[in-house]
Amino acid sequence: MRRIKVIINFRKTARVVATLTAATSLGLVGLAGTASAKAKPKPKPVPAATVKVEKPTKSANITEAGSSLLYPLWNLWVPAYQRLYHNVNLTPGAGGSGLGITEAANGTIQIGSSDAYLSPLQLKANPGLMNIPVAISSQLMVFNIPGVHTHINLNGQLLAKMYSGQITNWDDPAIAAVNKGNPLPNLAIVPLYRTDGSGDTFLFSTYLYDQKGWTIAPGTSITWPSNPALIGENGNGGMVSGCQAHPGCIAYIGASYLISVLGDGLTYASVENGLGKYLPWNLPGVAAEAASFTKFTGNGAVSMIDAKAKGGYPIINYEYAIVKQKQATAANASAVRSILEWAIDPTYGGQTNFLAQVNFLPLPAAYVAGSIKLIHSIHS
Repeated sequence: MRRIKVIINFRKTARVVATLTAATSLGLVGLAGTASAKAKPKPKPVPAATVKVEKPTKSANITEAGSSLLYPLWNLWVPAYQRLYHNVNLTPGAGGSGLGITEAANGTIQIGSSDAYLSPLQLKANPGLMNIPVAISSQLMVFNIPGVHTHINLNGQLLAKMYSGQITNWDDPAIAAVNKGNPLPNLAIVPLYRTDGSGDTFLFSTYLYDQKGWTIAPGTSITWPSNPALIGENGNGGMVSGCQAHPGCIAYIGASYLISVLGDGLTYASVENGLGKYLPWNLPGVAAEAASFTKFTGNGAVSMIDAKAKGGYPIINYEYAIVKQKQATAANASAVRSILEWAIDPTYGGQTNFLAQVNFLPLPAAYVAGSIKLIHSIHS
């Protein structure tokens, strides 16, 4: 697979940036406040000083590739990191989560990025391959219905039927039933899917797998139902441009592409959460959902899809660095440890001024501590 570079104009809409920054501030407060109230056992706070960033002493060339959802954040991280550590040459790339996992596993790259955690089969086939949480992200359900700019209501059952071809028009009675007072036109539905191995596909297919009648197991690449309306696109950038080009589209797109979505005149839906409430995407909703998942698992792998969290937005995830525990050289091991420590440190890569630009949230304290433990195990 070839790597696809995706460029986002973060300055495209100043009004949107201001709105997102304000929402992020609320999201961070919501995450910290709810986590401290609900987590059992209550995680101990991890002060920034406990994340000691290693200073690489030797030169190293490190390549990152994978998730197109994480790619915009890496483009912010890399120059900031390299201003501090000049002897590490860090090159970011996209290509999809599937590529990130595969190339990290075979040693082609040192850091793979993925929206999906490693499956038991992948872990068994690749001893020593780790998924290290670095941030919290989420997914939008984007649509293109000319003249409709409100957050229409959609739920998992409707989305499953739209992708399977059981619901083919936007004025279908089942859609109308959850959008009373907001009539939709007689317009064919055009479902878009990712053709590359994608963590976004993993997230969306995990959400669909919870729905009655959907039998296709989650994955970064899946065999979609036989639906002639389906159109494939490459990367999140391709999903945005494809949706803009196809009136009637429905598409699952990573939240780091929100400015591109809005800049192209597209809108995102309110999605039904595990408590039956329809909520538009926003960072406080992501924070509320994430607050239910503050206990670190042994290897950092956890699904946060469709939890029953009050005020929670249902399609969220941890973003992962996929890394071999044993690196080819001591210089590479030191550089990879340093990069990942820097990335999750609340005073460096985990700062709001980085994360807010791509609509991410920082790791909760327990996950900072858990990720640091995994990072410290990297060696040559």
